Amino acid sequence: MTEDDKNTDKKAAEGAGLKYDEIDSDAAAVPKEREWDMGEAMANDVTAIYDIPVQISAVLGRSNMQVSQLLKLGRGAVVELDRKVGEAIDIYVNNRLVARGEVVVVEDKLGVTMTEIVKSDKS
Repeated sequence: MTEDDKNTDKKAAEGAGLKYDEIDSDAAAVPKEREWDMGEAMANDVTAIYDIPVQISAVLGRSNMQVSQLLKLGRGAVVELDRKVGEAIDIYVNNRLVARGEVVVVEDKLGVTMTEIVKSDKS
């Protein structure tokens, strides 16, 4: 790496609010001649994504009603859902359908077990 390259990297890091001295340039540098096997580079650095938060939702079913009907609901009211008893529930990660599963009871809490992974149409 030339001195000009180092200065450019330093300015870019400082512009992003990083301290250049804290960046391990040897760990970040990947030789251009090196060819990676499929998934090899990511497999070595997968721990970097462990702390990324995701939102997980388990949808038992859905129902449509007018606001006037919603306001009439009281304690103990039953809302009919579009699913049957025993039918799989949808599991969403960051609002994207990723799996289907079943409701389970673990000690005194409800949980979900995945029974099917849903392949996305989006590539």
